[in-house]
Amino acid sequence: MTQNELYVLINTKPYEFLYTDPHLGERIIFLTLGGSHAYGTNIEADVDIRGCALNSPNEILGLSHFEQRVDEATDTTVYSFNKLISLLIGCNPNTIELLGCKPEHYFYINAVGQRLIDNKNLFLSQRAVHAFGGYANQQLRRLQNALTHDHYPQDEKERHILGTCKSVFEDFRLQHKDILGDAVRLYIDKGVTDGMDTEIFIDCDLKHYPLRSFKQMNSDLGTVIGQYAKLGKRNSKKDDMHLNKHAMHLVRLYLMCFDILEKGEINTYREDDRDFLLEIRGGKFQKPDGTYYHEFFDLINDYEKRLEYDKKNTSLPPNPDYKRIEEFVMEVNTDACYLVPHNSAADLIVLMD
Repeated sequence: MTQNELYVLINTKPYEFLYTDPHLGERIIFLTLGGSHAYGTNIEADVDIRGCALNSPNEILGLSHFEQRVDEATDTTVYSFNKLISLLIGCNPNTIELLGCKPEHYFYINAVGQRLIDNKNLFLSQRAVHAFGGYANQQLRRLQNALTHDHYPQDEKERHILGTCKSVFEDFRLQHKDILGDAVRLYIDKGVTDGMDTEIFIDCDLKHYPLRSFKQMNSDLGTVIGQYAKLGKRNSKKDDMHLNKHAMHLVRLYLMCFDILEKGEINTYREDDRDFLLEIRGGKFQKPDGTYYHEFFDLINDYEKRLEYDKKNTSLPPNPDYKRIEEFVMEVNTDACYLVPHNSAADLIVLMD
């Protein structure tokens, strides 16, 4: 899809919220393609749009709160600046990819948006191992659950959930290693909940831990459990196309992570991998009976070993540069307090040269 086509698209009535929502309008700093079009793996016409908007003065200085605007009808998500920064610090795959799109995929970008993209290296760290590894683990478990028609033994499911939860928790450990240390332990033991032979338990011995971080940790762990709870119902109805899409995204996550850890680059559009990814999406590794050839799982095992190697040998720091990120955020938010939005479509949409 060309920039001109995108310009026409977002000036249609379904996208009117981009100009009328008081959190968006002239506060938007960039809009870009998301999803399969951003990766170069699209085979459908549907378009996902992702973006970022500056927080307002009452959100920065007062009690008002805004994190993101999600419009399911148009598959559009626009994050607030502060929310996006918090996700970028954790190298969240769904947001870090927004800083590595093809230049022509940013169909609106202003000076602040360009500064954010130009400073993307501030957010690259070893956290990518756990962030991308956790997402890849979820994709793999979804695929495995679907292939077995959700007939995994309950204790096996718990092990899958535990693995993903540990990946999520590791990010919090890196962020607050001086506080957390070994104060939190996740493990499986004999179940005490009705209907569960085994289940995941947590031991905590937290002192002087930031309440907001504790709330976020509980929320993220709860999200993992909630996602797995939905897998059986959702995966039981998946057809070959959806299974292969899961397989493709699993591989894509690993490849993006390798670029970050080995090259220090965010390459959202998979130029060199596109044909291979599309082959996977087209059923390259799927048998006629719907199961997968062992070569696919051999490939994933190799990727897991490569990820473990990169974790030990990457030149990226353990954590992002908090000081420089904070300085950047303070500069942007200071300027944002003096912005008077007009909510004008004409002011918002400016095609890049």
